[in-house]
Amino acid sequence: MILDNLLLFTGTSNGATAGITASDYTDLPTTGTQAASNVIDLGVVLGLPAYSAGGGARDIGTGDNPAMKLSAIVTTAITGGTSLQLQLQGCIDDGSGGIGTATTMWTSAAVVEASLIAGAQLANIDVPRPVQGQALPRFLKLNFISVGTHSAGAIQAQIVLDRDDQVYATAYSGYPAGITVSN
Repeated sequence: MILDNLLLFTGTSNGATAGITASDYTDLPTTGTQAASNVIDLGVVLGLPAYSAGGGARDIGTGDNPAMKLSAIVTTAITGGTSLQLQLQGCIDDGSGGIGTATTMWTSAAVVEASLIAGAQLANIDVPRPVQGQALPRFLKLNFISVGTHSAGAIQAQIVLDRDDQVYATAYSGYPAGITVSN
């Protein structure tokens, strides 16, 4: 899996300075609905169409094979809450280069706290097409929807070309928590 800092939703390495940041590359959502530390700008900086007034969104290959994928992995077990959901939103340009109206493009199932172990993959989707009637989004925003109050843990989320897919809600090794494999 190749990671691109400009396609990273979480952490401070992409310029975020506050919010729910846990480290350079991860976030810790605590309570309610919170946006990830970074919003991905799909604007065309030097090309056409115009950068403002809603234009400038580039096609990131939605529907291509291979398609860009949303990857969200728990890097440190999340504790203290009840459950967590992810929500991907596409936002248009507000006419002056800022984030405008957001449209929800995908919402995950709720993942219970006991399944939020290190290595658990929370997103296993291709980046979705804009929903019917939605303008091509210039910005992509990831929200965390928490039930209860999470007190510890970390999630790294980004857009990638390929993922190391595992069985949903298992540790990154593919084995359930507590299994030891002798070498």
